[in-house]
Amino acid sequence: MTPAVELWHVPDCPLLDQVREALGECLRHSGLDIAVREREGGYPSPTLVIDGVDVATGAPPVPGVYCRLDLPTHEQIHAALNGEDRRGMTLA
Repeated sequence: MTPAVELWHVPDCPLLDQVREALGECLRHSGLDIAVREREGGYPSPTLVIDGVDVATGAPPVPGVYCRLDLPTHEQIHAALNGEDRRGMTLA
């Protein structure tokens, strides 16, 4: 099944391009052709959400507007794209 990928951010987020670039690299490396839905608004910014899970924390996204410095790593993005949790276990 194709994962649902969303990138949540506030307008003009200075860290957004870093997450876009990391996600793009991971998608290319994985050979996946997935449309990424961007949501601009009052979100923790930037937040990468794959299948309803915040990739950086491994938990559902939390509400609020604030600047995030805990950007997802390439390893976290690859694991989320492959349906694994943060410990590397495949999710059912």
